[in-house]
Amino acid sequence: MEKTKRCNTQHSVTKPQSKCKCFVPTGGQSGDNQERHHRFTQFVKIFAERFKNKLSSSGESTNVSSMNVKPSGTGSAETHPRKRALLCGVTYKNKKYKLKGTVNDVKSMRKFLIDKYGYPEECIRVLTEEEEENFSPTKKNIQESLKWLVEGSESGDSLVFYFSGHGLRQPDFNDEERDGFDETICPVDFMQEGMILDNDINSTIVWPLKEGVTLHAIVDACHSGTILDLEHVYNRERNEWEDNSAPSKARKSTSGGIAICLSACEDDKMAADTTAFTGKAMAGAMTYLMIETVRNNTEVTYGLLLDKMHEMVEQFNNKSCLGKFLPRVLYHRKIQNALLSSSETFNVYEKKFLL
Repeated sequence: MEKTKRCNTQHSVTKPQSKCKCFVPTGGQSGDNQERHHRFTQFVKIFAERFKNKLSSSGESTNVSSMNVKPSGTGSAETHPRKRALLCGVTYKNKKYKLKGTVNDVKSMRKFLIDKYGYPEECIRVLTEEEEENFSPTKKNIQESLKWLVEGSESGDSLVFYFSGHGLRQPDFNDEERDGFDETICPVDFMQEGMILDNDINSTIVWPLKEGVTLHAIVDACHSGTILDLEHVYNRERNEWEDNSAPSKARKSTSGGIAICLSACEDDKMAADTTAFTGKAMAGAMTYLMIETVRNNTEVTYGLLLDKMHEMVEQFNNKSCLGKFLPRVLYHRKIQNALLSSSETFNVYEKKFLL
């Protein structure tokens, strides 16, 4: 995403010149010119009104750059959406800690869900700073949208929560984390309103999942390993699931459904925002690798997905050690491997990756 450059040149203010073809001077014009001008003006008004009505009737926002097509609610049993997604990309504009690739990530994920998995456009809610105020990735809007994502979900539903932005961690004083830290995501206003904790994400979108409902969380942020606080974490090197339940025995489970999370890195690691794979546009490394792996392989299991992503990360990091790609990676020299966690264990080389 290109930066917007601000012009510092002082311009003199002059009256508009009548060089535009549709500009007709009011004085001294003939009757024919006046008639033509009147007809043209009426045509423009009618066209604009029809265009506006068309957008309204189709359920689209009149903001033509918006990625939101009026996300639907739960609806009746006949119109209940079987697939629903919440995509959040936070750029932190005009801040020292701004990110460049998050909106690109959201655009890629939205297209991926629509083209690959058939998600209806109206069932995808997008929160970015490029959207109107109601769809800005503030803490309040993210929290309300998380509730929207799971509200009224039924057996057979597939839900996706995607976040691209900053992630942090803070000390856990309730004995709910095995490593002693709560993981967090950072809304655009986190400096004023605070971060969103993994405990709150877990209680909002994991607890309500009924039997037959599947939730995937894809979080491209630093310190995002156990951002959903799921009870099982997959160790790829040992090919086994490890216990991540709360030492305090606090609830972390679903109501019968399954929640699966793919995170950009482990809890104590940092994620990369890079041009290394795209060539020009900034993008989250994990997001890009996941989408490319699924697109280039007809049958993808969770195990194959992790293996292929790991291979590409190792290739990149080996080249980085030679100094070839270092200028293109923000904050750190190496890209970290993705981490898989789940509310229940399964064979990662048998279960297909389906969103």
